[in-house]
Amino acid sequence: MKTRNTKLGVIAITLLSVAMPFTTKAQDKEEASVGTDIVSGYIWRGQDLGGVSLQPSASIAYKGFSLEAWGSVGIEKTNADGYDAKELDLILGYSTGGFSISITDYWFNTGAGYFHYGAHNTAHLYEAQLGYDFGPVAVNWYTNFAGDDGVKENGDRAYSSYISIAAPFKLGGLDWTAEVGATPWETSFYGASGFAVCDVSLGVAKDIRITNSFSLPLFAKATWNPCSEGAYFVVGLSF
Repeated sequence: MKTRNTKLGVIAITLLSVAMPFTTKAQDKEEASVGTDIVSGYIWRGQDLGGVSLQPSASIAYKGFSLEAWGSVGIEKTNADGYDAKELDLILGYSTGGFSISITDYWFNTGAGYFHYGAHNTAHLYEAQLGYDFGPVAVNWYTNFAGDDGVKENGDRAYSSYISIAAPFKLGGLDWTAEVGATPWETSFYGASGFAVCDVSLGVAKDIRITNSFSLPLFAKATWNPCSEGAYFVVGLSF
């Protein structure tokens, strides 16, 4: 995930999965891009989703609308049963000014096949996002509205939600981002019995100059999850 998850991604994402893809522009202002990250660990919204991973992405955008495919493929063998799970996310979004809205379809190969969409027999998860970037601070709200969501203790669907507040800044000539993320109510999806802070992170990015015309983006992120009492440090490269 840019999610589960977080990708996320990541998004990846985590927040500092900074892609520097090859980009083309047509005369009608369409923009397309493709790239990949390699990360030392897949940490999403304070959750450990895998070890060393390749995370490719491809997107196209036009007049504020965008369609993106994002994936994660674990390349580290974690147990006797095989490798980290594979993930494919499709994101349809719209943005204007600082406002953004999107719907993401997350899918993992650890459950039902890709074309299983039944309410009780699917590995897809559908999430809606609403956010605004104020400049100094960006605020985003995410809610799972269908698919393989978490549940409450009584077994009811939790409509698992997550709020993120991120603040970018410069320090020592580098680009930093501080972020706090929390789930507002009970859900097994984030392992929370009520309101819980599940992501406190600090990330940094730097371009490593290879030649006069080519740089390789390096990023690192430290994450603490007060809810699960986990702590992680991830480093990655973008291509």
